[in-house]
Amino acid sequence: MARLKRRWQAALSRLGSVALGALLVFSYAPFEQAWLPFIVFPLLVFLLHTKNPDNAWRLGYYFGFGWFAAGLSWIYVSIDSFGGLHPIASVAILLVLFSYLSLFPAFALWLWRWLSVRIHPAGYWSLPLTWLIAESVRGWFLTGFPWLELGYTQTDTWLASYATWFGGAGISSILLLLALLVVRFVQQRHWRYPAVAFGALVLPLVLTQLNQVSRTGESLKVGLVQGNIPQSIKWNPDQHWPNLKTYLELTRQLYNDHDVIIWPESAVTMPEPYTDDILAILHDEMSETSTALMTGIVDIQDEAYYNSVITLGQDGTGHVDEPYQHGHSNRFKKHQLLPIGEFVPFESLLRPLAPLFNLPMSSFSRGEYVQQPLRAQGREFNTAICYEIAFPNQVQANFTDTTNFLLTVSNDTWFGRSHGPAQHMQIARMRAIELARPLIRSTNSGITAITDERGRWLARAPQFVATTISAEVPIVQGLTPYTLLGVWGSWLLAGLILIGGAFPVVIRRQNK
Repeated sequence: MARLKRRWQAALSRLGSVALGALLVFSYAPFEQAWLPFIVFPLLVFLLHTKNPDNAWRLGYYFGFGWFAAGLSWIYVSIDSFGGLHPIASVAILLVLFSYLSLFPAFALWLWRWLSVRIHPAGYWSLPLTWLIAESVRGWFLTGFPWLELGYTQTDTWLASYATWFGGAGISSILLLLALLVVRFVQQRHWRYPAVAFGALVLPLVLTQLNQVSRTGESLKVGLVQGNIPQSIKWNPDQHWPNLKTYLELTRQLYNDHDVIIWPESAVTMPEPYTDDILAILHDEMSETSTALMTGIVDIQDEAYYNSVITLGQDGTGHVDEPYQHGHSNRFKKHQLLPIGEFVPFESLLRPLAPLFNLPMSSFSRGEYVQQPLRAQGREFNTAICYEIAFPNQVQANFTDTTNFLLTVSNDTWFGRSHGPAQHMQIARMRAIELARPLIRSTNSGITAITDERGRWLARAPQFVATTISAEVPIVQGLTPYTLLGVWGSWLLAGLILIGGAFPVVIRRQNK
């Protein structure tokens, strides 16, 4: 009976871990129940704080599986719609992905308990640090997949102000600190734990006042075009010119009274060298109306394909009155390519297996990690194409003190009406908060939007509608601490939490 009871308890613990992880999906967009992490993580810490490292690993793995299975379930839409696989095979691929990603929270929780049990009880306060270690590896290993960082759950709360100092990863550390404090208070009933928690909740209100960022009073009128081209026909060679015609007709609504017009990722589907005649005409027409156009396009240079953004029109080539020519320097080439979608690892083995591994334009080359900003109307745009916006280190590395806007173009049509596009937009808004610059995001089918330097909406288009939006986007000056510290800010915060939590434990032990 005792053995059977232990088995039932173990099974319930595993199911509880999976359920806790799955609940987190509702804390992200579009559900935005930002209060959920304040319940989930204290329960997780309470479940694990007496476990040995091996049990923490197992339960952390189940927690991670629930977290990623629910949070990334939208990937099934693209595999099922465009992968050419049997549904069972599609589910099997996702299970492999979720199983892999679950290794990272499992490692974080194992290391946390190992430090607490094998090294020193003060290791209890190392959870923010071990979590940061695991998440940093997840964002780097095998090109990285940093989706669903915990800090994104607080994009619309006052805790987002932590991001201007420590980045989104810093918010994750604060959420874990609060969970540790709750469990310690339940155990010891000491006043210092709610006092520290209160301080952690109030501190971002103070940090906001310390930021040296302000608006200059100037603005740029920006128009975004959302073409809503169905993914099933987007790359059909017969559809190149109808696609372009759609964007031209929508753009004519914005001529004359806009400074910059922006088309989404790969809006021009025919490679640039084969479209240079129409691009030259468009460049001249935009120049005559004192308008700049920025568009996603496929470029070919030296037989290498690049997912790119180029600027046309007013000062589009970087020099006033200079005619358009292919290869001009005012362009951005995507660096962080999407596995399977833009490059295929082990392609000689995988490409013959299924259409999933042979998608259109899945043989791109990488641009440089750090590139010159795109320029338009004398302003500088820190650019990221689609998936790149989820890599905060890259966006921060390309930021300079002369950056005026964050620009990201995307095509989330792959993911239909799932929660994936909403998560993608939430990630992009966090970059705006971290760097305190307005965000301009143009997509094929949504979410197309413009936010201010605090991630607040200035304009937003409905999804799956061919339309345009526009806004007066403020010019902002000044730098956040995050722009200077970058990733080191989050490591500093996690280290301070460990030192601050460990110090009283060490002193008490010495006194005894």
